Amino acid sequence: MKTLVVTADDFGNDVAVNEAVEVAHRDGILTAASLMVAAPAAADAVARAKRLPGLGVGLHLTLVDSTPLLPPEQVPGLVGRDGRFCDDMAIAGARMFFLPAVRRQLAAEIEAQFAAFAATGLPLDHVNAHKHFHLHPTIAGLIGTIGARYGLRAVRAPLEPGARSLTDPWARLVAARFRRRGIAVPRAVFGLRHSGAMTADRLRAAIRALPDGLSEIYLHPATRDDYPGHGPGYRHRDELAALLDCGVRDRIVADGVQTGSFAALI
Repeated sequence: MKTLVVTADDFGNDVAVNEAVEVAHRDGILTAASLMVAAPAAADAVARAKRLPGLGVGLHLTLVDSTPLLPPEQVPGLVGRDGRFCDDMAIAGARMFFLPAVRRQLAAEIEAQFAAFAATGLPLDHVNAHKHFHLHPTIAGLIGTIGARYGLRAVRAPLEPGARSLTDPWARLVAARFRRRGIAVPRAVFGLRHSGAMTADRLRAAIRALPDGLSEIYLHPATRDDYPGHGPGYRHRDELAALLDCGVRDRIVADGVQTGSFAALI
């Protein structure tokens, strides 16, 4: 059987994202959303999620391209003078791997984000990270250890059939690592190759390419393309339109694909 989770990332980043998540779940094929707990519109996202009991909401850990949940003075090794996370993932990743003090700060920030999600009262459907930073071995290890205390059941490893990425070896390692812990990892994930440009045609093609077992398709829908914090060049409105497209829904039905949140499918 083919089962599919359709996820919107960056939930809480802006009201334009939250609006898209709500309409795409109610009127389209969206089944899950990944929440940025420290983002400007996180409270609005939580309020909407509580009106949508069928929407699986997970934690979208933000450790790059954003600000920490903890005060910057508590995580000085993770942030610059502006109080924002270091946007150079190679430099940040090296510091996390080699410097014990930075690792302790990283663990504290990840714990704080898990705790903030738990404080919403929403069930934890899954965990992933902004820009797939959870593929970093130190971050992955901390997610596994800390997440176990918060009921972690599913994690994304972005391995897309028919596409090659420099992150594939890390994604395979992360997938194996979490599966050994008994945490569900989709067999296939679609969205990396056309990130920010998952049109209806591409969404239908991804559905046709689903293997047997659990898969995930992730998108970045919004009701505006220019909201503060939007992805550069991302076609957010086109991705929302794809989630609402009747042809996409028909493709799911024709192929006998069962959709739902991670909690509903694993």
